[in-house]
Amino acid sequence: SLWCSWVIRGKKDNLFFGGDSGYDKSFKEIGAKYGPFDFAMVECGQYDVQWPDIHMMPEETVQANIDLKSKLLMPIHWGAFKLGLHDWKEPIERALKKAKALQVSLATPKIGEPIILGDSFPVSRWWE
Repeated sequence: SLWCSWVIRGKKDNLFFGGDSGYDKSFKEIGAKYGPFDFAMVECGQYDVQWPDIHMMPEETVQANIDLKSKLLMPIHWGAFKLGLHDWKEPIERALKKAKALQVSLATPKIGEPIILGDSFPVSRWWE
């Protein structure tokens, strides 16, 4: 189906990839059933208060990561195309602020930059 998410279980690492989604109890259910995760890619852009079932607010992205029981969050669906009504860099700035407040590890790779789990992860503010 469209806008679905995936759980990828490896011999060493457990990953979550989320599609377009509003925030709800599903993330806690997924975390309880399939977590904890080593790495979660959760959408964090193109949102608006008028679309709560389609896209999460950045703060909800961070909460979804907590619900998933993930060690490392990479916000996705921001930084390439501006489709939402918000400022282009607003999603990552809001997510970073919430992640810092809740002590969530957040990776900010440039588009196409690799992340090797177990190594250090990108935290540059390349969009500034």
